[in-house]
Amino acid sequence: MTDRLIPAEWSPHRAMWVGWPSHVELWEDDLAAAQGEVEALVRALAGQGREQVRLLVGHDDALADARVRFAGVEGVEVGAGRFGDIWLRDTGPIFDAGGRAHGFRFNGWGGKYDLPHDDEVAGQIADHAGAELLRHDFILEGGALDHDGAGTILTTRQCLLNPNRNPGWTANKAEAALAEALGARTVLWLGDGLLNDHTDGHVDNLARFVAPGVVACPIAFGRNDPNADVYDETARTLAAMTDAEGRPIRVLRVPSPGFVGDEDERPVPASHMNFLIVNGAVIVPTYGDETAGRLACEALATVFPDRQIIPLPSTAILTGGGSFHCISQQEPA
Repeated sequence: MTDRLIPAEWSPHRAMWVGWPSHVELWEDDLAAAQGEVEALVRALAGQGREQVRLLVGHDDALADARVRFAGVEGVEVGAGRFGDIWLRDTGPIFDAGGRAHGFRFNGWGGKYDLPHDDEVAGQIADHAGAELLRHDFILEGGALDHDGAGTILTTRQCLLNPNRNPGWTANKAEAALAEALGARTVLWLGDGLLNDHTDGHVDNLARFVAPGVVACPIAFGRNDPNADVYDETARTLAAMTDAEGRPIRVLRVPSPGFVGDEDERPVPASHMNFLIVNGAVIVPTYGDETAGRLACEALATVFPDRQIIPLPSTAILTGGGSFHCISQQEPA
């Protein structure tokens, strides 16, 4: 049944759900800057991106400000919700081609961040969308998977087989669960994700489908890229794979942001792979290096000739652990 499959992200969207930075105690000094970056994202989504944005605000104290910011902005709906933090890709539901919402157990990325209401997000979004919610009794975050729309799922062993999620899972058990829940026909297994990624290697920071049979993954930028070996191993692994339709995977190498560090110069998981494919654009997170961002956008433009490629800064959002793809979830048309 094709309506059980998860549409590719480049398929038309009915709406794009986005989390609004809402909790002072989580973001502290980065809150205002993160809100500014998310505001720029939302305006791009509703404008050149041609999306109906459904902005979920997780705290009453932030709701009035968000409504003022977007008052009169066509295509933006601001609504109250409850969540631990803004990472709706992981806590929200995954929508299938038939319009159903799939919800999964959530344990704070293997028990690292157990925040109130995060396990309620899937139900809230399904209710707002008027979608049937199908609950699945295993732990899964949306950012751990990428979909080609034809039943091929891309993931990493580091995350999906991590015992801090579903103890005892093997590749065979995971594939059976994904086939039953999401109609997976073929699962493509990569190894490790980015260094110091608290998600334990989410694939949406490492490799993404950009067209049928085509997967983008990074190539190191600069001399001190901490993930250079992981990027090259990912590319080699992908080049030996075939998708659910029997097509050999073609690999598009996209320049990485290079080394990005925190205040202690410890590498953080900055990735251009956290781009967001929307109805009229591809929105690419950048991290302060203009050359790296430009090169990444040029590479992505080769596979999205009919969409505008929009670079936007995401350095403040990254302090929370993710970027544009992590804070959003598309609802297919």
